[in-house]
Amino acid sequence: MTSTESYTDAAAQARQATEKTVEVWKQGAKTLTDRADFVSNLPAINLVEPVERYFEYVQKSVDLNRDLATRWAELVTSMTGTLREGAEKVSSIVKEQTDAVAEVATSQAKKGEEIANEQADLAEQAEKEQVRLAKQAERAAAKEAHAKAREPYEELTKAELADQLSERGLPKSGTVDELIERLVSADSE
Repeated sequence: MTSTESYTDAAAQARQATEKTVEVWKQGAKTLTDRADFVSNLPAINLVEPVERYFEYVQKSVDLNRDLATRWAELVTSMTGTLREGAEKVSSIVKEQTDAVAEVATSQAKKGEEIANEQADLAEQAEKEQVRLAKQAERAAAKEAHAKAREPYEELTKAELADQLSERGLPKSGTVDELIERLVSADSE
């Protein structure tokens, strides 16, 4: 394998790793946007800075790889004989650095995915809390409405309650509480 082929292989591996990283990032971003309806109820979280740092890092990695590849190509073109052997050693170093950069880029993509998953979990928790609070408010409103409906009858005697029930054609037997409930029920129909 010539030195050009080994560098080409290393560059291809770096490109593939970067493409995988970008794909994982896109999937994380899609998951986040799919849950955007829930996120709107969360406290404001600024993800711009981590995203900008991530892409700055990726850009620096790309620039470093481009500079190394350009220098390597210039050296290979101008070298002969024993200098080419030295270039092959440099080529292996470039390959190792490319592998290291690819690992770091993959790690950054995983962190981005973890952040997206955390945001999705927070959105889901917020949605559950919102549903719980809505049910609690409904129960409180129903209880208050029921108490308000009982108010007109609370001060009446059992005989007065029975008179009102007989006017409506309803049974008059039972405790005062039962009579009040019967009148409230009839009012709500």
